[in-house]
Amino acid sequence: MSQVIELEGVAKRYDGAGAPALGPLTLGVAEGEALAVTGPSGSGKSTLLNLVAGLDRPTDGTVTVAGRRIDRLSEHSLARFRRAHIGIVFQFFHLLDDLTVADNIQLPAQLAGGGRRATAARADELMERLGIQRHARAHPGRLSGGERQRVGIARALINRPALLLADEPTGALDTASGHDVRDLLDDLHRGGQTIVLVTHDPALAQACASRTIHLVDGRLALDTPARAAR
Repeated sequence: MSQVIELEGVAKRYDGAGAPALGPLTLGVAEGEALAVTGPSGSGKSTLLNLVAGLDRPTDGTVTVAGRRIDRLSEHSLARFRRAHIGIVFQFFHLLDDLTVADNIQLPAQLAGGGRRATAARADELMERLGIQRHARAHPGRLSGGERQRVGIARALINRPALLLADEPTGALDTASGHDVRDLLDDLHRGGQTIVLVTHDPALAQACASRTIHLVDGRLALDTPARAAR
């Protein structure tokens, strides 16, 4: 099985004289794997996600995603690569309130140069799959938190990314909505989607992940298959 993520000797320092915020870390994530990243605040979880997303660059080491060394791409090339290969789900949704649900979902495909009809058809497919078709012409401010997160997931999936990154996707949701999103992520994983999930919630990690890593002070403390973790 091919590796979607390959980190080799990766470290990130924000203060040149201080200890690294992350690493050194060597880590692989296989195609179809759902990896949960856990650890206390300040352990390096967000740093790891940002490096894999190409939103930050390592101080040392190499970051390869979907077969490309993204740590040496230009900013322009990184943006293009991210649109084509990486979908990101945020804790606080980051939807555009002046656009409809359908327009929010279609935006990444439009930025990537997708055809209008194909993009609209893909958005319809995702809205139907995620149970938000009836909200297509609504604006995000009129939706519940769980519905907005479903819009965010649909937007992340519009370009059929090789990798889905989820940063505390249930952190801003009530319990019932959180369970719905948890079930959705589990369904996506069972369908073969490669996922990296950052979470403080052990129950979310156990429900959605095939493997869990635990970071402490920027270092890998545990790397556990889901069955053993339970």
